Amino acid sequence: MSVKEQLTHLVERYFDKPVLFVEELLGANPDHWQAEVLNSVVTSDNIAIRSGHGVGKSALLSWTILWWLMTRHPAKVACTAPTAHQLEDVLWGELAKWHRKLPELMQRVLSMKSSRLDLTASPNESFAVARTARKEKPEAFQGFHSDNMLFIADEASGIENVIFEVGEGAMSTPGAKTILTGNPTRNDGYFHGAFHKNRALWEVFQVSCQNSKNVDPSYIEEMKTKYGEDSDIYRVRVLGEFPAASSLQFIPSDLVEEAQEREAQCFLHDPMILGVDVARFGDDQSIIFPRRGRDARTFPLQRYRNLDTMQLAARVAEAVREYKPDAVFVDGGGVGGGVVDRLNQLSIDCIEVNFGSKADEGRYANKRAEMWGRMKEWLIGAAIPDGNDLMDDLVGVEYGYTAKNQIQLERKEDMKKRGLASPDMADALALTFAYPVAPKGDEIMNRHESRQKAARFTPGHYSSGRYKDKR
Repeated sequence: MSVKEQLTHLVERYFDKPVLFVEELLGANPDHWQAEVLNSVVTSDNIAIRSGHGVGKSALLSWTILWWLMTRHPAKVACTAPTAHQLEDVLWGELAKWHRKLPELMQRVLSMKSSRLDLTASPNESFAVARTARKEKPEAFQGFHSDNMLFIADEASGIENVIFEVGEGAMSTPGAKTILTGNPTRNDGYFHGAFHKNRALWEVFQVSCQNSKNVDPSYIEEMKTKYGEDSDIYRVRVLGEFPAASSLQFIPSDLVEEAQEREAQCFLHDPMILGVDVARFGDDQSIIFPRRGRDARTFPLQRYRNLDTMQLAARVAEAVREYKPDAVFVDGGGVGGGVVDRLNQLSIDCIEVNFGSKADEGRYANKRAEMWGRMKEWLIGAAIPDGNDLMDDLVGVEYGYTAKNQIQLERKEDMKKRGLASPDMADALALTFAYPVAPKGDEIMNRHESRQKAARFTPGHYSSGRYKDKR
């Protein structure tokens, strides 16, 4: 049988049988809910899936993309997600894994790239492409047209309405299909509307971790122990239910975007503070984040990987000599204690901060939640560096309430389990709010000329050089 005949047979056999495609060509055994969704793609134009964490959404989307491109021509798939990490590392990483499981002939038919999957013979007519959903660039779903068009929004609850509004024309093209998936973290927005006010337009699914063979029961028990069955984090991450509060997202995206666009301004009497977040794992970063008053932009933060505690302490010492801060707050948990000890040996005044220690304000469950709460309030009139990394750190952390009605932030370990990086930059900035700081009296007026020039800024003054990335 020739290659053309094999492909013709493939289309005839699997065109309206995606479950059979997954079982026979990918060697997978779909969960019951995954099979239901796959079959619904054949019959429905709009599908929305809300679920707990780890039930197999990325695998489902990968199977759907491969089936769509292999059984239709021309065919296009536009994929988006709120962060590049979720889209490129999580979804595209899963897609690459399943592409490798195709029979050798089928692998050659589709060419896998970092943010595209092309039909080798006609890459301009048939492909899947990844586009991050950003409010300032809302064209993620715009400009796509095909006889067989499929739109996919992963972690759709975190995607701003404007993305869907701009792409609505393309999404409503006759014959086009849309799939929304995600943890239901917000009680508003396009994703929420698919299950409520626009329910008649969507075929909807809810998948609890309790009903998925892909989820280890120990995860459910762990979440129950950490947060409680009545918490919003448990409702969203385990049950796939919308939160009782308006949103799980602790810092709203628009608050961060406005701070990244705001003109920087600080005054000589504002204290200079350094926040130092110490990396614990190989893929994390150690961050030194300077802030003076409302300005966290003009003085570049410093990022380091793979430094031991002595090396990082030396970098902090250099920053202290350069910035002459009024306070240095260092994350003292884990290996951070070694940095604190070394700075003390160097006669550098620093204050050790334990994220899990008791908060000064009773409405917070611990010190970390308190620092983030103060940072959130500060952002209303502040200026911060632009860039997606800091944005993702600030908006990625979710929260709930303890049995004592105290604000409790999601743990870094739980963020990693749902595919997000440790929010190292945001934690370093939050550390600058550990305790109130007053400037060191009149001596600030004697600082060298470059500091005096930093008292007033023009919009173009801080157009570059906001990060120092040292590896």
